[in-house]
Amino acid sequence: MPTTVNNQPSSIDVVAQRVAGISTLPEVALKVMEVAKDPKAGAADLKAVVEGDPALGARLLRMVNSAAYGVRATVTNLQQGISYLGFNQVRNLAMTASVSEVFKKNEKIGTYQRTMLWRHLVSVGICARLVASRCKMPNFEDAFLAGLLHDIGIIVEDEHLHAEFCRVMADLTEEATLCETEKKHLGFHHCTLGARVADAWRFPPAVRAAIRFHHGSERCTDEGCEIAQCVEVANVICTLKGITSVGRRLVRPPLEVLRMLGFQKEDLVVLATDLDREIAMSEGLFEL
Repeated sequence: MPTTVNNQPSSIDVVAQRVAGISTLPEVALKVMEVAKDPKAGAADLKAVVEGDPALGARLLRMVNSAAYGVRATVTNLQQGISYLGFNQVRNLAMTASVSEVFKKNEKIGTYQRTMLWRHLVSVGICARLVASRCKMPNFEDAFLAGLLHDIGIIVEDEHLHAEFCRVMADLTEEATLCETEKKHLGFHHCTLGARVADAWRFPPAVRAAIRFHHGSERCTDEGCEIAQCVEVANVICTLKGITSVGRRLVRPPLEVLRMLGFQKEDLVVLATDLDREIAMSEGLFEL
């Protein structure tokens, strides 16, 4: 049954337009992303944006002074912290902090829990960065942001199509993928819905590609398709390790993508082991 708005049948276009008009992400996060991709911007420009969100500023300083970065002297001002972390890391941190706000109120629907989806998103971001780094991609930091946001369609469904989303969660079985069950109840799935919203919010091309194709990145011909492939592999690794989006292991091994990236079974074992260490070093990113 297709989703409804005010008891009237609704297409994905209607839903996406309605959601895009009431952004889930704070303005400061979108501004940080704009400044970070501006080649003319400097640390002072980014500092001016971060100062507009004291909680983000505090989180940035806490991160740069954490054991993961091993700074010798305590960093006490934002411009120094931004210079130390770099634009992409600050962008990733700002988006992580912003998206985490959606998960402050936990809810459990069958096997699905919002806090577990949050852990999945951050873990896929960390793992996608590992995959991209292993593939020697120069823009491997972009893989974290793409991984963090890849399931934004699930967030949108949970927040804005909650009754229908509950029916999807109640109907999940091991015999069907999440996308198949979503299409049965909604007429579309989280990848296409998330991609429509990402387009409206002007996310970077690699992030849009990962959102649209993280369950079939071998079909992606968009800019950023290599990052999308990294995110799909990371999604599978995290899911098989039990760090799932909806509490069930409903992914299928992306054999063609693994072949395209030149990965063997041994590579996946190494990545899964490295992921445990990276997650342990990045616990600050999981804060809610």
